[in-house]
Amino acid sequence: MGRSVSSSFRFGAVGRGSTDVPPMSEMNTTPLIDVMLVLLIMFIITVPTQTHQVELALAGKPPPIELPIRLKNELAMDRGGALAWNGQSVSDGQLTALLSEVASRDKQPEVHFRPDAAALYARVDEVLAIAARSGATGFGFVGNEKYHQVF
Repeated sequence: MGRSVSSSFRFGAVGRGSTDVPPMSEMNTTPLIDVMLVLLIMFIITVPTQTHQVELALAGKPPPIELPIRLKNELAMDRGGALAWNGQSVSDGQLTALLSEVASRDKQPEVHFRPDAAALYARVDEVLAIAARSGATGFGFVGNEKYHQVF
């Protein structure tokens, strides 16, 4: 019974004995990391988004947008190579004159070319050559969806 109560029970004696763990001398970084993450999120939210716009100051008011009413002409070719301009039969010479008239206008009307799917390519090529020589810029193919079965 020679033991004293103070040596067997260590009330508040942390670190006094040789078997005790020494006190922590490192800083607790968890709150620091939490604060840094909050600041990073705030920075990301407040940074303006990058735009790819270039601001350009133009002199005066912009001109009004003019909506031209464009006329269109239908040029059809049957399987034999005969041409029809807006439903009327025309020859190659007449087609040249019509396309030259179209090309001479300030605002050229469109020419919708509809060759038959069974027409010879050489004949279609001749008409394209006439259109190229005339200078008509609004010349184009329409109705090409019927050719997906030909090939």
